[in-house]
Amino acid sequence: MNWFKILGIFLSLLLAIPVLFLIYMGFFVFRSPQAFSQAFYSGVELSVLSSAAAAGADFVLFTPLAYYLSRQKDFLTDSLVDVPASIPHPIVGVALVFLDSPYSPFYSVLKGLGINFFDTYCGLIAALVIVSAPIYIRSMKNFFDSMPRVYEEYARSLGAGIGRVYLMVMRNSLRGALSSALTSMSRAMSEFGSIAIVAYYVLYGPLAGTSPASILIYEYYGYYGPKVAVTASAIMIVVGIVILVSLKVVQYLKK
Repeated sequence: MNWFKILGIFLSLLLAIPVLFLIYMGFFVFRSPQAFSQAFYSGVELSVLSSAAAAGADFVLFTPLAYYLSRQKDFLTDSLVDVPASIPHPIVGVALVFLDSPYSPFYSVLKGLGINFFDTYCGLIAALVIVSAPIYIRSMKNFFDSMPRVYEEYARSLGAGIGRVYLMVMRNSLRGALSSALTSMSRAMSEFGSIAIVAYYVLYGPLAGTSPASILIYEYYGYYGPKVAVTASAIMIVVGIVILVSLKVVQYLKK
């Protein structure tokens, strides 16, 4: 078993060393002042807020779906959940752009509701919800799978409806939901492909005129070279580590 422990530590270091090296290069070698600008901090703020909003939407919209998949065998629905994770993510951005275009049958409805996905906060969150939802659903489904079902079966035997049973289960599932939401939030913060299409800039709503942090890092690398991009990347890694530590604390308290 000691060999497995050594192997595990070695493989973990293989994953961690490039990231830790980037932090060292960004903060102690390059330390580009441009990466510490208000423009990039606004991009980080936009990424964190939109990812948190997407995680909140995942919780509200897809927790019932995760519970349903945990309790029922539905091959079609279970397969559809994985579609966003199985396609290149720029396709998600293209789909959202065309969803509210005149080519779409939903154009009139979305226009009537005042919904516009292109270069808006709404489009950014929509893209992040689509790419992060499969992560949330799978994580939450696994949590529901681990729960004993005897109390649910007892409640159903007494005549409780599925809605009442679901609310009863959710009262004991808030930490699991928080853990799953933080996992999906981490995934949303790392997104680039879809938002590069649908929300390269956010021109309307909160933080108007700002690009998400992942877009800015891409721009910095192309326009200014690796020094600025590496420092900006190091800042985002620290933000991601804070979320990761929060997730681990929640998972530890859940045990």
